[in-house]
Amino acid sequence: MNKAFTKESDGDDDDEIGALPPLPAGGKNYITPRGYQRLRDELLDLIDNERPKIVEVVHWAASNGDRSENGDYLYGKKRLREIDRRIRFLTKRLEIAEVVDPAVHHGSDQVYFGATVTYVDDEGEERTITILGIDEADSAQGQVSWIAPVSRALLKSRIGDEVPLPTPAGVRMLEVLEVQYPKPASA
Repeated sequence: MNKAFTKESDGDDDDEIGALPPLPAGGKNYITPRGYQRLRDELLDLIDNERPKIVEVVHWAASNGDRSENGDYLYGKKRLREIDRRIRFLTKRLEIAEVVDPAVHHGSDQVYFGATVTYVDDEGEERTITILGIDEADSAQGQVSWIAPVSRALLKSRIGDEVPLPTPAGVRMLEVLEVQYPKPASA
């Protein structure tokens, strides 16, 4: 068969799981209760609202005849593939998630998952980060995944500790200034 007639994959069938940062060997997919609920809400919205609307549009567009030039049909089918891919991704991530409530460490001066940590580096720059799960961390909001190098360096340290952070430019020292956790829901 001539190569011109073979279909090349456009990447639509690739699973998003492969694009995620890998979990450490034997590691768990830690997530806060709030992060878990956010992913679950997104999954349910896709299943209950978004997907049925697109299915309806695709059904209507298919009933209009020639599908090869029907933009509503073609876009709808593409959008359905995207939604189904996201549903598979969210389902897999929620299945392997291990929910950890950081509020159980409220009042502790030691850094664990879910802590908001203020530290200063050896150049005097002060930063505050919150250590969260892979699926919920947003660097634009000062949130860092628990598998990130800075998180790994800070985990299990206490206020006043100096910890080494290996970087491509060499080892930097970080001093933990403050550790905070959310208050328990019952308080």
